[in-house]
Amino acid sequence: MAVGLSTYAFFWEWSDRNPTPITLEAMLRRTAALGATVFQICDYPPVESMTADQLSGIRRLADDLGLTLEVGTRGVRPEHLLRYLDIAEALQARLLRSMLQRGPDTPSLQESIETLTALVPELERRDVTLGLETYEQVPTSDLRAVIEAVGSPRVGVCLDPGNTVAALESPRDVVRTCADVVVNLHVKDFRFSRRDGWVGFTFAGAPLGEGLLDYAAMVDLVRPDERGINQIIEHWVPWQGDAATTVALEREWTEHNLTYLGVTK
Repeated sequence: MAVGLSTYAFFWEWSDRNPTPITLEAMLRRTAALGATVFQICDYPPVESMTADQLSGIRRLADDLGLTLEVGTRGVRPEHLLRYLDIAEALQARLLRSMLQRGPDTPSLQESIETLTALVPELERRDVTLGLETYEQVPTSDLRAVIEAVGSPRVGVCLDPGNTVAALESPRDVVRTCADVVVNLHVKDFRFSRRDGWVGFTFAGAPLGEGLLDYAAMVDLVRPDERGINQIIEHWVPWQGDAATTVALEREWTEHNLTYLGVTK
């Protein structure tokens, strides 16, 4: 097991709301400087337009920094996943995270099963494992059913129990449902707070150990050390009113969360 960061740990820093967005190369350098050993390029559209030479450059930089790369996207349409398998191969990434749905593209469960079953030989040929993320759009029981129907160790769950709260699924139940088919962990804490101290609630991120994620129970069930499952830190940092303050808080959470998981500089 290794601990790493995702582009989601730099969400505000590379967004267009930051006057000076961080580059992908700088994200890799920061990740290594903080002591992490994995970087997941997840839901990062610029990677799709990179040339072969640019992808090779990212791979060489990761090698120089001692980082393992993973890749993430959304959707399971064959042409899209094959494009991302090309990207994964160029980056020597062995983990591809995706989701069953991509915006308005919502294939049926049977369509997803057929597509993923047909994809398994390609995953095997390229030595890539596909992790389908737990998310509110698809009930966790349905996601589990798809993975069982495909029936390959090359297709499993990218577990992120915080995502399912919007569908009124208990994070603990989601962990129990998926534990034995998890291939990747997204680690972020979350909590509810009264909106304006009174009417309604806000569901937002929190530093690890300060929210509702039962991290110890999740790790006890998933056993990432024993099974070689990487833990990838993400954030839901609320916008703080301006880019400088928000980016500073995002960086603070990153260092806190790495320390919480035992990673030191």
